[in-house]
Amino acid sequence: MLISDHVAAAGELSSNFNYGPAGRAIGVDLLNNPDLVATDPVVSFKTALWFWMTPQGNKPSSHDVITGRWTPTPADVAAGRVPGYGVITNIVNGGLECGHGADDRVANRIGFYQRYCDVFGIGYGSNLDCYNQRPFNSGSSVGSAEQ
Repeated sequence: MLISDHVAAAGELSSNFNYGPAGRAIGVDLLNNPDLVATDPVVSFKTALWFWMTPQGNKPSSHDVITGRWTPTPADVAAGRVPGYGVITNIVNGGLECGHGADDRVANRIGFYQRYCDVFGIGYGSNLDCYNQRPFNSGSSVGSAEQ
């Protein structure tokens, strides 16, 4: 069974590609029990943290991007992927939302992000959208995070 319809409450798992590694990392068989992500709050939270903290394929972790640890390669820069919140949208849903100009879904994500930045009294940073970024799944390389 392809597990593309199950989404974690606070993070996103969208295929066997995510469920297998996430399940191994948190010690739960998510390939055979994908509904746990939606029905068990502890599993949901653990998978959300795993998704946030773990680089996948040619994508950096969202954590490394938001904390400034990610440095894009020249290929990333050429693809428009530069540090900022827009890259996080690209990591999470780039294939659907990035690289084709203005998108209401991206604008909504930016609005939520700005709202919580305001609540916490922190700046937004630059490069908030991914409108002109090539999605990571387009085959180009990814930068590295400082260790």
